[in-house]
Amino acid sequence: MAAFAHSAPCWVDVQLPDLEAGKRFYGELFGWTFRAGDVAGGAYADALSDGELVAALAAKQDGRMPTAWGIYFATDDIVASVALIRQQGGQVITEPVRAGRHGVLAQAADPGGAVFGLWQAGDRSGFQKQNEPGSFCWTEVYTRQKDRVDAFYETVFGFRGTDLGEPGADEPGTGDPGAAGSGVDFRVWSPEGTEPGPDTAVGGRGVITDAFPAEMPSYFLSYFAVADCDAIAESAVRLGGRVPAAPFDIPYGRMAVLHDNQGAVFAVLQPPAS
Repeated sequence: MAAFAHSAPCWVDVQLPDLEAGKRFYGELFGWTFRAGDVAGGAYADALSDGELVAALAAKQDGRMPTAWGIYFATDDIVASVALIRQQGGQVITEPVRAGRHGVLAQAADPGGAVFGLWQAGDRSGFQKQNEPGSFCWTEVYTRQKDRVDAFYETVFGFRGTDLGEPGADEPGTGDPGAAGSGVDFRVWSPEGTEPGPDTAVGGRGVITDAFPAEMPSYFLSYFAVADCDAIAESAVRLGGRVPAAPFDIPYGRMAVLHDNQGAVFAVLQPPAS
């Protein structure tokens, strides 16, 4: 399994009340197959696309936990990363814990409250497939504290930011789910050592506007590549999910924001025709 560069998104998993119902939903939606996993305590299923690891589904061990997709960033030194998160005003939710031979994980929140994970690889680096239909392709954080959050990620992960256009422009993934083109500014992040810009970006930052309830928390939205965005949205509804943001075109293809049959939010992106 190929290694991931420090700070690259390397894994996603979803915490669900009903693991078997989740397997039925994502199995039909993306064509995933599953095998029992042992990365975390409790029921955990690796998701595979064409036999390659793309994600995991986990049964929530505490009903108070959110039903949500989580993103993990690769780190070469998880202890140093955790220390830097604290130094930069973040919160460490789960101290580094070993997941068998696979690696070491931790969970944290940025200064705006958005939760993310860290992964220091052992035998498992992360995705075996990405940027292809049925696999992860993008993630972005939404926040009300953009200045603090920008500084946090650009220090903790060494990201170099590029602002796309001016507020009011039609930008990819802009704003909250369903608010693309609403005028919220958007920044993309490129890894340290690359020329910053959309071509090298591995993630982005949007802004939660005052148009949304004050109690809406900061969060990460992760995207999966698909061959047909409209068909996937229709399938999600048929399988018991919802479509809070119906398919629409952006400069990077056609996207939609979906809820699975248990309420976890994610996005899908159909790349533009070549």
